[in-house]
Amino acid sequence: MIGMTAAPRRWLARLCATAGLLVTVVALLIAPAGPASAHAVLVSSSPAASAVLPSGPAEVVLTFSESVRKVPDKVRVIAPDGSRADRGEPSFEGAVVTIPVDPAGERGTYLVSYRVISADSHPVSGAFTYSVGAPSPPPVDTGDDSRADPVVGAAVKVAKFLGYAGLVLLVGPALVLGALWPRRLSRRAPARLAWAGLGLVALSTLADLWLQVPYTAGGGLFDVTGAGLSSVLGSTFGAAHLVRLGLLAAAAFLLRPLLAGPVGRADGIILTVLGVAGLLTWPLAGHPAASPAPAVSVVVDAVHLGSMAVWLGGLLMLAAFLLRRADERELTAILPIWSRWAAVAVSALLLAGTVQALIEVATPNALVNTTYGRLLLAKIGLFVLVIAVAAYSRQLVRRRVAAQRPVPVRRAVWVELAVTAVVLGLSATLVQTPPARTAVDVAGSEAGYFTTTLESPLLNIQVELDPAERGNNSMHLYAYTKDNRPQPVVEWRATAALPSAGIEPIDIPLLPLTDNHVTGEINLPASGDWQLRLTARTSDIDQATVTATVPIR
Repeated sequence: MIGMTAAPRRWLARLCATAGLLVTVVALLIAPAGPASAHAVLVSSSPAASAVLPSGPAEVVLTFSESVRKVPDKVRVIAPDGSRADRGEPSFEGAVVTIPVDPAGERGTYLVSYRVISADSHPVSGAFTYSVGAPSPPPVDTGDDSRADPVVGAAVKVAKFLGYAGLVLLVGPALVLGALWPRRLSRRAPARLAWAGLGLVALSTLADLWLQVPYTAGGGLFDVTGAGLSSVLGSTFGAAHLVRLGLLAAAAFLLRPLLAGPVGRADGIILTVLGVAGLLTWPLAGHPAASPAPAVSVVVDAVHLGSMAVWLGGLLMLAAFLLRRADERELTAILPIWSRWAAVAVSALLLAGTVQALIEVATPNALVNTTYGRLLLAKIGLFVLVIAVAAYSRQLVRRRVAAQRPVPVRRAVWVELAVTAVVLGLSATLVQTPPARTAVDVAGSEAGYFTTTLESPLLNIQVELDPAERGNNSMHLYAYTKDNRPQPVVEWRATAALPSAGIEPIDIPLLPLTDNHVTGEINLPASGDWQLRLTARTSDIDQATVTATVPIR
């Protein structure tokens, strides 16, 4: 290959890239089709929750609001004596899950616990009880903790952020080197930046695939089994990520000549097609593919992501290279062109973001009363700040001041990049947060949500209260060791009091779901700052008591 001329090399690169694109198209065609849904909710069950039956049922049927997929060994029915009452594998047919059980089981209370995967790749878990003959003390599910380790949740967000950052580092140098780079300047440093971006996107994609196993099945970073990984790779989420890896490999063949020097029109078109196809893999593996209008959401999200990469990647190239190395004549030619590109990218960002927000938020109430909505408002506020700085830079370009005095423009660009780095972090959190429309559908149009982690010298307790308002509330308590591993608890106690209204502590009945997870129901009759007091006993002599203040509307 050493003696091969430039023309055959370029022809071979085109052939390999085209082959990679064809493989990707085939993978897309044979990938499992995902239903248009998101964050499934259990809408009914047979037997119903808390029902008392004269005889044992032959099956337990769970009906969700959306189609769901299986998490291996995470749908269980526990008999009153703590043994498994389910027989064989549950069947999944769209939104209905059927669990065969032994109808000749003992009398008493049975626990049904489940963990399934909704269409947008996020896990959904819960539990309820029913009784045969007469109620008895509920059993405890001694299986593995059904929640992912908090470290896994944080790692998923970090992996998402690295993927976005890598996309910026890849697109910016490729775009500027292909269209705006002065011939006299060395391409070595921008080329290294582009290869680093390609590596970050690949690393992020592989990390997503790995982390999806413990994220959906529960467990720590290294609790990855062959069956779990096979399940992830066989899903729409896995197919989208495998397609992305294939597109990255195909693009690498054409990226090398582009980073080394100008390329022909055909190479540029193929590389653009590969890039657009790659952008589509992000929405296909997340919320947009499961929205009420999936086709619109996928396209809009891809436009949003691509515009972000073009804008931030171009800004990075300006700040790091062009404003430092290009002379006045070159900047006079480059900056007006870049200014127009940036204006188009920002306009596309605003339009795509508006459409996506209307789909995912749906109502003004969801915008202000859900975590997703509040994160979106924070993102919008930061984006407005970035637009103001960008407008200042554009004014300098229009007055032709930037070419003679690039320092003010360089400072403004760095401010834009710093703020948008925070925006990328919010975006990485948003894609892991239930959409506002779903959160409102689940908790009710006026619902809120409270969660916090309380620390003690012995253990940490995560508290979740939903909907954190007057009336009936559901509480979930999780115990973790100081290094964030599930902590078995022998006995739980919980009370709620409202001293300002003269309400003395109310005992909260707690139902064990696993050895580190309990749930309970409580009616909070008044608004105010309620005082929760939680005690977890881990042995005959070791226990911890923590308190929390919960604002109830």
